[in-house]
Amino acid sequence: MWHMLAVMRRNLQNTSKSPRVADENMFVDEAQVFNVKKYGAKANSDISKALLSAWKDACASKSRSQVVVPGGTYKLNEVLFEGPCKAPVDMKVQGTLQANGDHSAFKTDGWVTFQHIDGFSLSGGGTFDGQGAHAWSKVNCHEKRNCGRPPINIRFNYVSNAEVHDITSLNSKNFHINLLGCKSFNIQHISIVTPENSPNTDGIHIGRSNGIKILDTSIKTGDDCISMGDGTHEVDIEKVTCGPGHGISVGSLGKYPNEQPVSGIRVKNCTLRNTMNGVRIKTWPSSPGQSTASDMHFDNILMDNVGNPILIDQEYCPWGQCKLQVPSKVKISNVSFKNIRGTSTTHDAVKLVCSKSLPCENVEIGTIDLKYHGPEGAAKTTCLNIRPKFSGQQNPVTCSKKS
Repeated sequence: MWHMLAVMRRNLQNTSKSPRVADENMFVDEAQVFNVKKYGAKANSDISKALLSAWKDACASKSRSQVVVPGGTYKLNEVLFEGPCKAPVDMKVQGTLQANGDHSAFKTDGWVTFQHIDGFSLSGGGTFDGQGAHAWSKVNCHEKRNCGRPPINIRFNYVSNAEVHDITSLNSKNFHINLLGCKSFNIQHISIVTPENSPNTDGIHIGRSNGIKILDTSIKTGDDCISMGDGTHEVDIEKVTCGPGHGISVGSLGKYPNEQPVSGIRVKNCTLRNTMNGVRIKTWPSSPGQSTASDMHFDNILMDNVGNPILIDQEYCPWGQCKLQVPSKVKISNVSFKNIRGTSTTHDAVKLVCSKSLPCENVEIGTIDLKYHGPEGAAKTTCLNIRPKFSGQQNPVTCSKKS
């Protein structure tokens, strides 16, 4: 009796250590596990064909299935995992997948793409190594309005009811993870790593997607840690550590015609360290069409050595690619910045520059404590075409009532 209880207790303890793994495996029959080695995959060789064959069989399964890439290092060419599938599919990458280092060898803008899938998970503790150093030195998309973009590490196009956790995206040539047209999509406990000088390597970019959660994640990159494009709704970002990078951004918006509204963005309990910007909303002037960005809230953010910790920039015009004299047509409203504290590397700790044709409305600044120690004196604020509401402590004093 006591022996049985002890065994049961040990089993429960082991299960509680890795609940997600247990949950995924609980519903996968052994016959529905598709290991790429059974399809001829070998370490240190190209496994593209084997992995696509394993995916095809898993996708055709009538019950939940699992594609497994075991430990080891493997070469992987440009691959597309296409649905719809007959039942949910879990992909467990336990080893390291390496892309071709030459970006010109890719025919599309995605290295690993998942598309038209309902019910999916990606996990396993493995690494997607984009080997992007060559592309960073050759492609100047950050300087050009139109250019041939190198491939994104992992693309999700129209994927719903999905979870990505416990993977690493390393040295992507372009964005690390891109979500387009996704719904009910959770990203948790992942690591994104590229050096500070890697151009256009946004950690996670979200576009035209709804119901996205990003939790407990570390992002070190050369561009925005997280960026949200047009048509993005209901996004929760929590316990994300960002830096180096350009911060957590809504936008840029207003660059293209027929952009869709953005709403329901919630960023809280995050840490930004040694980033170029903090939390920001950015829109292009001379927008070709009118759109809106509303219901965006940033709460309990720690800024450690961050440039422009709080920023609304409706004159976003990198590399002189627009006409600053023509105001942005993106209407910003219902925004709050609360409980934001730490240190700024720039004199403008709070910078709120809105459109003169569509001034920002219903913006609340609450309990701000940002310090600047530099040659220009104490931290200051800049406000243009905005009259915020205030609550709690204001350090520096934000937008005097006369402005």
